[in-house]
Amino acid sequence: MVSSETGGDILSASDADPMSDPVRWRILFVLLVAIFMSLISVSIVNVALPAIHDGLGASQSDLQWVLSGYALTFGVVLVAAGRAGDIMGRGGLFLIGVGIFTAASVAAGLAPDADWLNVARFVQGIGSGLLNPQGIGKVQHYFRGDARGRAFGYFGTAIGFSVAIGPVLGGFLIQLGGPDLGWRLTFLVNVPIGVITIILGLMWFPRPLIKRLPRTGSALRSLDPVGAVLLAVAVLAILFPFVEARGNPSFWLLLPLGIVLVWLWVKWEQRYIRLGLSPMVNLKIFATRSYRNGITIMTLYFMGMTSIWVLIAIYVQEDDGKTALEAGFFGVPAALLSAYAAHWAAGRVQQFGRKLVVGGLFLALAGLGLSILVVILHEAGHISVWWLMASLSFIGVAQGTVISPNQTLTLAEVPLDYAGSSGAIMQTGQRIGTAVGIAVITAATFSALSVTSWSTAIAVGFGLISLVIMLALFVSIKDLGSRE
Repeated sequence: MVSSETGGDILSASDADPMSDPVRWRILFVLLVAIFMSLISVSIVNVALPAIHDGLGASQSDLQWVLSGYALTFGVVLVAAGRAGDIMGRGGLFLIGVGIFTAASVAAGLAPDADWLNVARFVQGIGSGLLNPQGIGKVQHYFRGDARGRAFGYFGTAIGFSVAIGPVLGGFLIQLGGPDLGWRLTFLVNVPIGVITIILGLMWFPRPLIKRLPRTGSALRSLDPVGAVLLAVAVLAILFPFVEARGNPSFWLLLPLGIVLVWLWVKWEQRYIRLGLSPMVNLKIFATRSYRNGITIMTLYFMGMTSIWVLIAIYVQEDDGKTALEAGFFGVPAALLSAYAAHWAAGRVQQFGRKLVVGGLFLALAGLGLSILVVILHEAGHISVWWLMASLSFIGVAQGTVISPNQTLTLAEVPLDYAGSSGAIMQTGQRIGTAVGIAVITAATFSALSVTSWSTAIAVGFGLISLVIMLALFVSIKDLGSRE
């Protein structure tokens, strides 16, 4: 006897409280394996870019798409996938997403050229966009209070370990396989993890995996297809200029179009409510201060911090001559500290709340400042570049005390009927922040590099990241004040 996850419906009285079901920890384990797989894929790519450039003869534009194409399709499908999981059942859509991601990893590993690789990365993004909101929805369904904080803490721990292992594993595989096979192995390594995830999910996920909708017009209306298309096209229009406008500046015209489409989507959702129908996203959740502030903090955080590891991987390889394997080691202390900090913060989020986020953002600023100092001193010949491992450790602790606690606080007051779609809105903010940040910050860094030294270029890039983190800190302090 198992509880249904579709809109909070219950299949039996004995399952009225899904939080008492011991199978929830097995379910969480399956979710963590999938998160581990998807994040390893992201962190490996950062160190694999030079090898992909050499192995496929990829251009800089191709490499930009390897990074951003995944984020683009990921962001486009997130909210629609989250709402579909709320209605149809999260388990089945989660496993479909894992299957798509795994198959796309095979295609990426066998890519004969850069175009093939980027198409595979687009499909990977679709798979990741399907599975991620189901994972967050399941955590909200099965965990409450302190237990939810611990569950998101385990998410943070998995993130930390995957970020630590990913670059080192990527560097090892590239060194093992050589210039052509090595980077292919960085994608193919996802395949056994994906297969294990699917097997465990089929064994442990509650049934039914997918709820059959009635064969009536009301079933289709419950999925809000017009709202789904409007929001997907709006997100695409907003993200696309940031990943491709350097090739054609006219793409910036899509940005105001995206804003207009968001406005039309809001009007459509309001109309849906007036007609007595269930909208894609319950717009009332934006009236909740904790949700609204949490999304803003998360978007700003990802806009800044995700560019750090891209810049570090390129800097230590291109300027300092480090191998991909050596480049992977620079983030290991930070990632391990992130894993520990996420676990530590998980048990204290109910006690300290947003104070953890504020403290983490201060640590991030300290780590950025120290990293700039290390690069300047290294370029002047005074210290080793390996001192970056120490300065970046502050950023690792910051990640552990910002992401998981903020996730818990942001979703604390969200209705279960919209657990998937509300979590997907938060993740869409992360994707938009990531795409905007990588595009703007890397462009500014390389523009500075064309006229000055690496130390100045890194200072420009990290300085921009610091400004964005200060904005996130301002919102966090404001939210903390309103809570108190």
